[in-house]
Amino acid sequence: MKVLVAPDKFKGSLTAAEVASAIAKGLAVARPGLEVRTLPVADGGEGTVDAAVAAGFRRVRVPARGPTGLPLTASYAVRGDTAVVELAEASGLHRLPGPPQPLTATSAGTGDVIAAAVAAGCRRIVLGVGGSASTDGGAGMLTALGARLLDNAGRELPFGGAALSRLASLDLSGVDLSEVDFELASDVANPLCGPDGAAAVYGPQKGASERDVEVLDAALRHWASIASPEFAGRPGAGAAGGAGFAALAVLGARLRPGITVLLDLLGFGDALAGVSLVVTGEGSLDRQTLSGKAPAGVARAAAARGIPCVAVSGRCLLSAAEVTSAGFAAAYALTDLEPDPARCMAEAAPLLRRLARRVAADHVGP
Repeated sequence: MKVLVAPDKFKGSLTAAEVASAIAKGLAVARPGLEVRTLPVADGGEGTVDAAVAAGFRRVRVPARGPTGLPLTASYAVRGDTAVVELAEASGLHRLPGPPQPLTATSAGTGDVIAAAVAAGCRRIVLGVGGSASTDGGAGMLTALGARLLDNAGRELPFGGAALSRLASLDLSGVDLSEVDFELASDVANPLCGPDGAAAVYGPQKGASERDVEVLDAALRHWASIASPEFAGRPGAGAAGGAGFAALAVLGARLRPGITVLLDLLGFGDALAGVSLVVTGEGSLDRQTLSGKAPAGVARAAAARGIPCVAVSGRCLLSAAEVTSAGFAAAYALTDLEPDPARCMAEAAPLLRRLARRVAADHVGP
């Protein structure tokens, strides 16, 4: 029997590769001689570059600007002329050097990483978005790629979403990416503005007050009116603080479900050859899992080949019916073994090894 272990990260505890390793070790202890292959996955958010590297892409480290403009080192993954760029690498919340800066945080660092990949010869950019610290409509990303955002006096705007309210003109003559193919890997369907937009839905997660949300939403509306009004209402335009809007409207990106893009890149279909069971998972199995997160995508892909898939997680907030409807043959959680969430996070690896033995007992022959 052959088992494929393809989990996402357990956020705040283990990377996807560490989760996969722990599960594989537990399976091997329970069933010596069992053939186990690991393939860590991601859905476009934090951990996407790591998953690509684990699947054979090469990591490239480049200088970039963080969410507040301070210099840092970010990574992208490359194979051939394809680069996997993870927005959170340079522009994520975890990259903030201090408290959130909802009005002034920038996506410029993501543009720095894209520019470096293009300069290195990449002609296909897969842009995974998630975990953004900014709500700047992707304006910072575009400035790093050669765009100029000017006020009425012809001065370039400072970083941040709030400053977009002063935008008078957008000069894209310095953006030369006509030979580069962009794919936006995201499951976010939000438009740029309005009650379901980037500021209203995701701004509070980035430290925005009610007043900040109003300021940012108005600024994003103004930004869209100048940059490309027809794209403001497109599904996905509100992804990553509006970086989705800039990718779709200016970079000509095609929007595809993040997990679908990543599974294709990682060679998931080929990895399923001869497999009898797939084990996937993430830190929390919940309603967000059902809306296109990595484990649900893995389960769908396995089901299409007639292969059962079980999920492991730190905690499971889904009902038995929801577990089944998501395509999982069963779901296991660390809280089944250890009710204290803090201990689950601190001792995730050994608990996963124990949980994997349960999976083996229930789903792998003697």
